[in-house]
Amino acid sequence: MTDLHPAGDRAGPERALAVDVRGLVKSYSGVPAVRGIDLAIRPGEVFALLGPNGAGKTTTVEILEGYRTRDQGEVSVLGVDPGRQRSRLKSRTGVVLQSTGIDPYLTVRETIAMYASFYPHPRPADEVIQLVGLEDKRNARVRKLSGGQQRRLDVGIALVGRPELLFLDEPTTGFDPSARREAWGVIKNLAALGMTVLLTTHYMDEAQFLADRVAVIAAGRVVAEGTPEALGDPWLAATRIRYRPPADAIPPHGLTAPQGPDGYVEIIPDDPVQAVHQLTGWAIDHGVRLDGLQVIRPSLEEIYLALTGPSSPGGQAGRDRAGDQPGGTA
Repeated sequence: MTDLHPAGDRAGPERALAVDVRGLVKSYSGVPAVRGIDLAIRPGEVFALLGPNGAGKTTTVEILEGYRTRDQGEVSVLGVDPGRQRSRLKSRTGVVLQSTGIDPYLTVRETIAMYASFYPHPRPADEVIQLVGLEDKRNARVRKLSGGQQRRLDVGIALVGRPELLFLDEPTTGFDPSARREAWGVIKNLAALGMTVLLTTHYMDEAQFLADRVAVIAAGRVVAEGTPEALGDPWLAATRIRYRPPADAIPPHGLTAPQGPDGYVEIIPDDPVQAVHQLTGWAIDHGVRLDGLQVIRPSLEEIYLALTGPSSPGGQAGRDRAGDQPGGTA
């Protein structure tokens, strides 16, 4: 694969943020869509905005791209304010929309070459085709490509201008599992080469697989931010221990609870490692079995639902408490 940046241009802690957003606010006809969002995305990072439809993801990204004006807040993309200097960003960013209007009768190479003609210093067409893994389809018509291959071509078009930052809007909506995996592979390759990627999605597994960090947006607010593994408040990220206790023995105090309908006990200890050590040590000392012992961390999907559900701060109950009405389809 061809490197996207010179070796001396790697992302490092001393470099400025690729995206810096503070207090971003946007309303439509008086209805809030984005309500004070803060974001900080480092160069070379894959960052996912995760949230349900209408959460404010698309509005936020369109403001960052310079296609929509903001009401309040400070926004810097690659050191430029997109609301005031969008022209300075056009050649430095790439955008992959949910759907594109590519001519279906052009070949893959003809398509890349056509878009390359729009830039003063484009990446060579054959190099782009290699980057997105379409060498075998170089001379195939666009209409003959599978869904995953067309998405690769979409990404290639976005890369041809040598962007420093790539925006991906719902990159696999409507794809079958095979096509989704193809698209994920392309994004992973870009991340490995040092490209900064900002993607929006409402698929939890997609964010978990692709992103270095995730911000969950609900009702126009960031309700959680962190790595996919450690996302959420401590109680959300708590590890659970499940087991079926023996009928003739009582586990140590603090390591038991009322049994559920399936006969299992489930506890959420402060220190999971210590709890497992105590529980297994007790079982060995007493010569008893702990059938079905499991140590479970919540999935990103469970955390996402807890953060965006009706009773969450970002859900309908949170909007009602704030005295706001839900936004549109932002």
